[in-house]
Amino acid sequence: MKAFLILEDGSVFTGTSIGSTREMISEIVFNTSMTGYLEVLTDPSYAGQAVVMTYPLIGNYGVTPDMESERPWPDGYIVRELSAMPSNFRSEGTLQDFLVRYDIPGIAGIDTRALTRILREKGTMNGMITTNEHYRMEEILPRLRAYTTGSVVDRVTCREKKTLKKQGSASAGKRVALLDLGAKKNIAQSLSKRGCEVTIYPAHTPAEEILAAQPDGIMLSNGPGDPKECKEIIAEIRKLYESDVPVFAICLGHQLMALATGADTHKMKYGHRGGNHPVRDLETGRVYISSQNHGYVVDTQKLDPLIAQPAFENVNDCTNEGLIYTGKKIFTVQFHPEACPGPQDSAFLFDRFLSMMS
Repeated sequence: MKAFLILEDGSVFTGTSIGSTREMISEIVFNTSMTGYLEVLTDPSYAGQAVVMTYPLIGNYGVTPDMESERPWPDGYIVRELSAMPSNFRSEGTLQDFLVRYDIPGIAGIDTRALTRILREKGTMNGMITTNEHYRMEEILPRLRAYTTGSVVDRVTCREKKTLKKQGSASAGKRVALLDLGAKKNIAQSLSKRGCEVTIYPAHTPAEEILAAQPDGIMLSNGPGDPKECKEIIAEIRKLYESDVPVFAICLGHQLMALATGADTHKMKYGHRGGNHPVRDLETGRVYISSQNHGYVVDTQKLDPLIAQPAFENVNDCTNEGLIYTGKKIFTVQFHPEACPGPQDSAFLFDRFLSMMS
């Protein structure tokens, strides 16, 4: 079936419908990962967005158990070519069937390189995927320009508290409270395999409840959307900052801690999404290759040096990639040390968090 991708600047790409055939409007973003498409699809940080995969062939190893949440989250999926015959001993089905099962519309057979260049030059914009060949541009464009992702954290967070037992035989493992803002599974697993008992809390859990459990450390997870939409959560994170409990935050959690302490964030032109982003440790000068997925960034020009100092920066555009908080056992990063998909260069940050709790 023929399908169309229509951008809010009036650009139209014609291809083939994949997945669900329902009409979709969303923010269009691109991911430069060469593998790990299933982890991308199941990353809750993509809620409210449709993902363009820049690597040309997607789905060649099928659907495997490598899921970062119980279900996929993007509103839509855009690829150059979707493999119909996956080849992998772990494959449990095709990506086409996976998209249909979860009612995710998509489009294949378009020039994703040309689409990515438009998004890089003009910035991230909204778009529609439709199979209606009689669409009316004058009706669609106002709808595209009016679309916003809204408070997507509420869609992706867990509904009730749950505890994951520590792995291994470590008897002195730490107890970590993980605030689920849209957490990928491997964040909790990275802590669990280091001997921690991880209790996962819904995003709107009061700080008092978390602190009353007397955790050894608090983890603020990744998540979707504009951090400034999370006003109630920011107020609770301020209380966590004022406690003496060590805190480690990733991605959205990093941004929310910055907002909770008086800093500012702004939307990037097209964001960082992929598994090949270089970040520099400002203390050692060492560069790590990281997995990233964010469209907003902390503005270091409005950062109070008495509260926090930059700890990492992006090598490509010098945007902030991490903060260390003055006089506090708190550090935060914009990138993903838990990877999945992506390099594991910065997994040592979980060990740093364990040392901080000790």
